[in-house]
Amino acid sequence: MTDTARARKLADRIQVVVAETLQRRIKDPRLGYVTITDARVTGDLREATVFYTVYGDEAERESSAAALESAKGILRSEVGKQTGVRFTPTLTFVADALPDNARNIDDLLDKARLSDAAVRTVAAGAAYAGEADPYKSSRDDDEDE
Repeated sequence: MTDTARARKLADRIQVVVAETLQRRIKDPRLGYVTITDARVTGDLREATVFYTVYGDEAERESSAAALESAKGILRSEVGKQTGVRFTPTLTFVADALPDNARNIDDLLDKARLSDAAVRTVAAGAAYAGEADPYKSSRDDDEDE
């Protein structure tokens, strides 16, 4: 088994190499505005998973995924040249779910803000059901005696 620090370093290097190669060498017109967000390498350094996001609609995401799959060989050979490892890891491209998760969290926060505003408006005109201070204090005990 290899060192996890070595796998992490290799993953970071793969992320940089893939991003630079996509920017400079790959001229596929199907490739949209792709951002490489993360790369992970297995413990045996044989497989690398590259996470990416695409700015645009669903059609642009699908065409960018097809362009990445067709450029996989060029990207893998470039990773092999620039990393210098004995076995170049196979690359798997996975669309990152981070933007969708962030959008869901923003929607939930908006709902919570609306709920808080509704509670605030109801509480603005509310009054206590009983006395303002329902707890007995020592001063009340002194007056009773």
